[in-house]
Amino acid sequence: MTAVQDAVKVAAPRPRGGIVQSVSDSLVVAKRNLIRMTRIPEMIIFGMIQPIMFVVLFSYVFGGSISVEGNTSPAAYREFLMAGIFAQTVTFATAGAGAGIADDMHKGLIDRFRSLPMARGAVLTGRTLADLVQTALTLVVLAIVALIVGWRTHENVGSVLAGFALLLLLGYAFSWIGALIGLSVRTPEAATSGGLIWLFPLTFISNAFVPSDNMPTFLRHIAEWNPFSATVQAARELFGNLPPGYRAPDAWPMQHPVWASIIWSVLIIAFFRTLAVRKYRSAAV
Repeated sequence: MTAVQDAVKVAAPRPRGGIVQSVSDSLVVAKRNLIRMTRIPEMIIFGMIQPIMFVVLFSYVFGGSISVEGNTSPAAYREFLMAGIFAQTVTFATAGAGAGIADDMHKGLIDRFRSLPMARGAVLTGRTLADLVQTALTLVVLAIVALIVGWRTHENVGSVLAGFALLLLLGYAFSWIGALIGLSVRTPEAATSGGLIWLFPLTFISNAFVPSDNMPTFLRHIAEWNPFSATVQAARELFGNLPPGYRAPDAWPMQHPVWASIIWSVLIIAFFRTLAVRKYRSAAV
């Protein structure tokens, strides 16, 4: 009897701390979702088509028609535009994140995860990390297409990589909004619709596609304090895509876009992750 008890003690895994277990469980769920994505390649392909269309259409349809600091050349607009397209791409991934979680809820997968000895919140963290990897892949392809149509950066490699890091941080922050939406609706279709409705005004009432100077006063203030605008402005600054002689608006986020982008993204993650984890606990019971 003593020998059996000793064997059980030896075989039993050592207890892990909360943070260690949470990280480990999150990575396991992220791996599961990445494997699932590779088995359904059309998810990745279709996710890339829309942003590529935006790059091509905006570059050639609006290029030369919109004045950027008095310059109406297509090349000037392409450099102004690309940071906005990149930011729109990472934020629109929110709809896919919400739909994926809603689908897992609909199929009962969340309930099965709930029955396992997993850290609370690991399911959502793993899902958002997997979505971040997919978004990064899409961003790489999009940057290549942008280079093909004539977009160029004018800063060092470190600055350019920092710009893309801020874009991915914003995308990760918004994926938690998508997670909350996915947990709050009944079907993946509703999650997709709910994830896009609010994104259109957020991305278009911004400095992404046109300068905010000519907007009505109340819209201009909204655009200048929009977290989306802060990241776009920061990316332009880090890419070296601000027009010659550009004078930033007086609003604090536009004067300090890098810090504003980081602060906005961290606040969004902290707030919506808390709400999403609470919703997950109640929804999965």
